[in-house]
Formats: sequence, structure tokens, C-alpha cells
Amino acid sequence: MPAKITFVGCGDAFGSGGRFNTCFLVETPRVRFTIDFGATSLVALNKLGIDHTTIDVVVLTHFHGDHCGGVPFLVLDSMLGAKRSTPLTIVGPKDTKERITAVAEALLPGMSSMTPKFELRYLDTGFLRPLDCGELSVTSYPALHTEATNPASVRIEAGDKVISYTGDSAWTEHIPVIAKDADLFICESYYYDKPVRFHLNHRDLAQHREEIGAKRTILTHLSREMLAVTGRIAEQCAYDGLTVEI
Repeated sequence: MPAKITFVGCGDAFGSGGRFNTCFLVETPRVRFTIDFGATSLVALNKLGIDHTTIDVVVLTHFHGDHCGGVPFLVLDSMLGAKRSTPLTIVGPKDTKERITAVAEALLPGMSSMTPKFELRYLDTGFLRPLDCGELSVTSYPALHTEATNPASVRIEAGDKVISYTGDSAWTEHIPVIAKDADLFICESYYYDKPVRFHLNHRDLAQHREEIGAKRTILTHLSREMLAVTGRIAEQCAYDGLTVEI
């Protein structure tokens, strides 16, 4: 059955090109979920006219604000403005509930004393084993990024579709595994030539291209340098609002 992916936000941490932080919305006949939910994601969803209360699951790759900073605002609006009544599951690396609770309390002091009227679950994925999230199966793999963020790359099965994402990471032995036969492989390409610690650039991808066995690849998290050369590379590059079907 087909799945629709909307790149709600595909920018880096610095808003390069005026893009929103990372948030990919995946819609299938049985479940709607996002991969990451950066600080600007609620604004980006509203701009696209997407009702966030229809999202069942948020899958997080790591605890940097441009990938998870929007979750407290999502939960707060679900409680106060949107009056959500359906369950919401937040899935992420080790200590997801503790880390998101800490972010929420830092950004919105007093939020920890509020109790949602809808079911709110936090689940930790661990590494190298599938986590059953109802209509989703999420497998996380170690990523090579800032260690304090508990970084992960993810491979998600939703029905008969597989969507995988490097997250923020330098090249690892796990990336070919998450990409293999994926219906959509979303891959960081932060810079074109410039090496940046804990991140992939396009030169890295070119060196490993034959190891990526995905059916379709789209690049994301593009810096100013990368945005300037998108017309000269073979791979498709994401932009905010891009929708694809797989």
C-alpha cells in the first residue's frame, strides 16, 4: 500500500536557506508518524495546514534541538490549544522521557506539573533490535554524532514500506544496513566538500554510493555550501514542503 512522505522541515540547525528544522511526516493507511520534530516543526506543520493531532507517533533520532526541540510545544498545544484526545507515542534513543521532560522544563517551566488528558507514552528503542510500536517497527542503530545526544540512525517498517534515515551522523558501518532495500532512504548531506565532524558530506556519499542499496534516496540537512550546488549533483535534494509517494 502506498505511503506519502512530506518534508515538513529539512534544514540544518541554523535555518540555512530559510528552511525549518528536521521533521518528516509519513502517512500510511494505518498510521501517521514523524521522524524527528525540531524546534520549528509546529510552525512548519501549521504553515502546511497539517493538523498535528493526527500524528500518532514521533520517532526521534537524537537530542539536539533542531531534531527534538519542538516536542514540548507539540505536547503543550495538544493539552491546551488543540485539545487532543487520541494517544501520542514519542519514540527515541535511551532516556527519551527524561531528556524530553528536561527540555520541556527548560523551555516551559512548570510544564512537568501538567497532566495530559490523552494517553502519552515514551518508548526507548535501544540498539540493533526492532521495537514494536503498534503499526510501526523501529530499529535504531548507533550513529557517529555528539555522544551526549544519544545519537541513532533509524530503519522504520510501516506495513510493507521501509523508510530509513541516517540522522546526524558521520559514515558508519550501519548506514548500508539501514539503507538496504529501503523504499526511501533519507540521508544527511550537510556539506559538499568540507569535512565537518560528526556529519556526512556529499564527498562521503560519493565514496560509498555503491554500498547504498535503497530504492530511492533523498538528501537533507543541507548547509549554505550544499544548497549552492544542489543543481550539480545526481541525488534528489529535499526542500520544505516536498511530498513523495513510495
